[in-house]
Amino acid sequence: MNPNHCNHDTGVVTTALLLAAGKGSRLYPLTHNTPKCLTMVNEASILERLVINLNNQGFKRLVIVTGYQEKCIRAFLGTRAGSMTIDYIFSPRYATTNNIYSLWMAREIINEPFLLVESDLVFDVSLLDDMRYPDRIAVARMQPWMNGSTVTVNQSQHVKEFQNGVSRTFGEIRYKTVNIYSFSLASWHSITERLDRYISAGRVNNYYETVLAEMVADGSLYLKTVSFDGKPWYEIDTVEDLAETEKLFSADTYKTKIPSTTMQHAVGILKPSFQHAKSIGGETITRSLSKLRSVPQSNSLSLKRIREANVQENGVSPKSKSGGIMHGTV
Repeated sequence: MNPNHCNHDTGVVTTALLLAAGKGSRLYPLTHNTPKCLTMVNEASILERLVINLNNQGFKRLVIVTGYQEKCIRAFLGTRAGSMTIDYIFSPRYATTNNIYSLWMAREIINEPFLLVESDLVFDVSLLDDMRYPDRIAVARMQPWMNGSTVTVNQSQHVKEFQNGVSRTFGEIRYKTVNIYSFSLASWHSITERLDRYISAGRVNNYYETVLAEMVADGSLYLKTVSFDGKPWYEIDTVEDLAETEKLFSADTYKTKIPSTTMQHAVGILKPSFQHAKSIGGETITRSLSKLRSVPQSNSLSLKRIREANVQENGVSPKSKSGGIMHGTV
């Protein structure tokens, strides 16, 4: 265990793992030249919001699994952001594998308790308060417009069973998984052993929830639920999701910034006009923060038209189409 990234007195987790390898194809054309996590939500990207939330919660280390357009993420963050050091793992098979492979890629670089977060989530920072302790899972009460992975819970508020979007037991309350987990070191070692079996068998297109569900079922993993009801959160998969997220997280209410005094590598998080030059693979690139963002302000009209076109084409409202990822207050 790395003593620098876990408080032994309180058991507080201070390392976070961010999975950011995917192409975000459902957000195209916004992700044509930039990774999904750099998509703008009003005046701040998903990634910037995540990093600021982790800093505000006192995290000391961030590990990012990259893939598609990984140079953009490195150029955006550098090796330090606020109080956090940043390490990167590049997944060369990002285009042909699923998130089980991304999680497996982190097996050697992380040897401490950690928080697992997917890179398409926007949420109120206070929702992480109870996720800072090992072996927890973020959930929200299932709503009619939600789908995707759900869990049932026992009387001690631990996960009893994972379900893949279809309820097999109509008498039990289901909870939507929010795709944020925390793991103790012992749990992580058990998970990596199971991941090894899947990857060795060529099962690289599974979701990592398959492994977690299997382990919960056989009693080798225990996860306590943390409710994300009552505060806003959203998972952004589509342009419609982005539109709904912007209603929840307006630019006016997003004022927290990473203190400039703690930034060791000025990489554009603080000042949109800051030019960051860096040599990558023999090619020097210079980007401003606004150029790294997927939705520049000048494209706001185009974005509106894209949203309207998608809604009309699908014939459904963003709310009814949302993949189980909209907070129930919307």
